[in-house]
Amino acid sequence: MDNFKIDGLTIKEHLLRFSEYGKKEFCMTLNPGVENVLGIRMGDLRYLANRIAKADWKQYLAEADTCYMEERTLQGLVLGSIRLEEDIETYLERVTRFVRIINSWSVCDAFKFAGGKRFIAEHSERLWQYLCHWMTERGEYEVRFGVVMSMKYFVDEEHITPLLSSYGEIHRNEYYVRMAVAWALSECFVKFPQETLSCLKTKISDDFTYRKALQKILESYRVDNATKNMIRSMRRCR
Repeated sequence: MDNFKIDGLTIKEHLLRFSEYGKKEFCMTLNPGVENVLGIRMGDLRYLANRIAKADWKQYLAEADTCYMEERTLQGLVLGSIRLEEDIETYLERVTRFVRIINSWSVCDAFKFAGGKRFIAEHSERLWQYLCHWMTERGEYEVRFGVVMSMKYFVDEEHITPLLSSYGEIHRNEYYVRMAVAWALSECFVKFPQETLSCLKTKISDDFTYRKALQKILESYRVDNATKNMIRSMRRCR
């Protein structure tokens, strides 16, 4: 399991070195209930991911451990840093294996697809279907992955109607799912305010998600004061 090395050190050894000047206590407060947090700075993880992506990243992924939260994050970062030379289905199989090991919001949200805008454009329909699938899965972080990634890549004119419909159909009690939906709705509002308002009024029955979505809209620097006053008037009476 320790055959893959960078500069003569295993990945776990690199992570433990980075952890010496990390922020473990602070990171633990941001990820309550998550075990084995090292508190490594994201910049250090991205640096290591880029090093791995330029080496034998397939061997790394085959051997990668999940003991520490940061080991999980690192796998996602590597998948977002590699140069894609395989077909999309093979790549998505690797992404699926990563999604199954997500154990915190931070591991989930750090992910991005490799290949940049060109990859997204070339495989838009397949990626849309892929993310819609995750929004109907059973696990908390699997659903969050679908919500957050669809928000990152598909808040556009072509997808806004089915996207909002998908968010409105998520009826879950898990905190990190509801927070993801609220965040996504606030992002949709910035670009498509009327469509999002309609969704909030007619499809978001969960008071927590509704309240948090309004809160995030009010916190946005991309929403003007007049609009924020209107949003304040939408608060539901308890």
